[in-house]
Amino acid sequence: MLNYPINVEPDGDGYLVTCPDLPEVTSDGDTLEEAFANGADAVEEALAGRLDDFDGIPHPSVGELTVAVSTLIGLKVQLYWELEARGLSRADLVRTLGWSRTQVDRLFAPRHATRLDQFDAAFEALGKRILTVAA
Repeated sequence: MLNYPINVEPDGDGYLVTCPDLPEVTSDGDTLEEAFANGADAVEEALAGRLDDFDGIPHPSVGELTVAVSTLIGLKVQLYWELEARGLSRADLVRTLGWSRTQVDRLFAPRHATRLDQFDAAFEALGKRILTVAA
């Protein structure tokens, strides 16, 4: 699971939520529960925007309060980081997998419900495997 730190501060009649790793994240809530839920949504939207642009996704820093992103977005971000770490592009992944550009682009499209076997193939092509951990 991928968790990003958030800051929650009282703000007038509610709470303001920001994320130190994603400066575009600003959200709020009338209650702490609402602030956390809205903060998680805002972090997920920020990551989705960066995936859409294929643009600089920072690794999460350590924080006292964190929110988890969905498994789907988490896998897409992990795949992005793996390409980045290897200095590879999506075109390189197209060649490695023998898939069309559209198929590879869907691996990173935040609104596309990529199948797990497609993630398995992409990570395997990079010499990695998806591991599951029981809670």
